[in-house]
Amino acid sequence: MANVNVKLTKSLIGCKKDQIATANSLGLRKIGDASVQPNNPQTQGKIKKIKHLIEVTEA
Repeated sequence: MANVNVKLTKSLIGCKKDQIATANSLGLRKIGDASVQPNNPQTQGKIKKIKHLIEVTEA
């Protein structure tokens, strides 16, 4: 199973609480934070929820 790199590119200020919680669950807290996540349905759902705040690339 492949991995994806997820990077927070926009601020979480003004976002809904569930979007902030989703970003935190991906390990993203500040602008510029990045993490490597497994490419599975759970991660894809999280990415879809905050796609306007992040940048995703294949690892």
